[in-house]
Amino acid sequence: MTLSQRTASRRTILTALAAATAGAPLVSQLAGAAPAYATGENDTYKTNTDLYTSTEHPVVEGTDYGRRYRLHPQQDRYLSRTEPFKKTAVMAIHGGQIERGTSELCLAIAGYDPADVDTALSPTTYDYWMFEGMRSENNSELHVTAVNCDDHVARGLAATHLNVLSLHGCKYSQLGMPETAIWPSTADPKLVVVGGLNDIFRERLVTELNQAGFPAVDAFDPDHAAHLKDFAGGAATNICNRTALGAGAQLEITEDLRRSLFGTGEHDFDWKSGRIGSWKNARFTAFTDACRRAIATVEAGQTIL
Repeated sequence: MTLSQRTASRRTILTALAAATAGAPLVSQLAGAAPAYATGENDTYKTNTDLYTSTEHPVVEGTDYGRRYRLHPQQDRYLSRTEPFKKTAVMAIHGGQIERGTSELCLAIAGYDPADVDTALSPTTYDYWMFEGMRSENNSELHVTAVNCDDHVARGLAATHLNVLSLHGCKYSQLGMPETAIWPSTADPKLVVVGGLNDIFRERLVTELNQAGFPAVDAFDPDHAAHLKDFAGGAATNICNRTALGAGAQLEITEDLRRSLFGTGEHDFDWKSGRIGSWKNARFTAFTDACRRAIATVEAGQTIL
């Protein structure tokens, strides 16, 4: 049975929510362990809990970092029918000044104005969670690798959704793409690496992004898997895979591509003020719309019994 053919019962969702709230192991945690790519060996903080509570390297919420999320209120009050609920959450776990542009993309894909989180851009919106670096420098010290993301809200959000789309940033040079690749680094280093354990979600994202004019490759494609394993989101403990289905998707977006989604001014990409002032352009919208089409297609094939 393929992932798109599976159905999720309401009991599964409620069980996952109860487990997340109580701190019990999640369904996806009980599955067989996957290779732990991107272990975060060089991270200053090994987990979010470590970052929030460290006395050796203390940081201050609201000064060094910030967290934002939206969980839409929903209710099923009817005995005669089942009310729909949000199936997908969007995340930027290295947002703000850590992996620049991912916060703005997260909000827009979720259906909200990157400059005003209270303004919906579309009737269709998704839940989201973001961790954002707020420093003027050294934001990379706030990086916690995806397999070690243990923020309670992030974990709970992932566990109670069928899908998570997690947004990341990288440099093209980190990917190790061979010179014979379609996008050699000496030509155009704008690329999206699509990972995560939901194969259907990956396929739709690759298709939609490529059709919209954004080169994208599947991290599990045999032609690329060997050198993209650290960017594949292949661990069951990756936050994108901690869903009710035990699988999700992530995008590793090169800096060159992220930069191209904003304005061309000197600081349009480098600082938050520039990004929220320059995201209203056709290229940014085309990218976020492609991601939203992929989400819509995946959700259309998921039945809640």
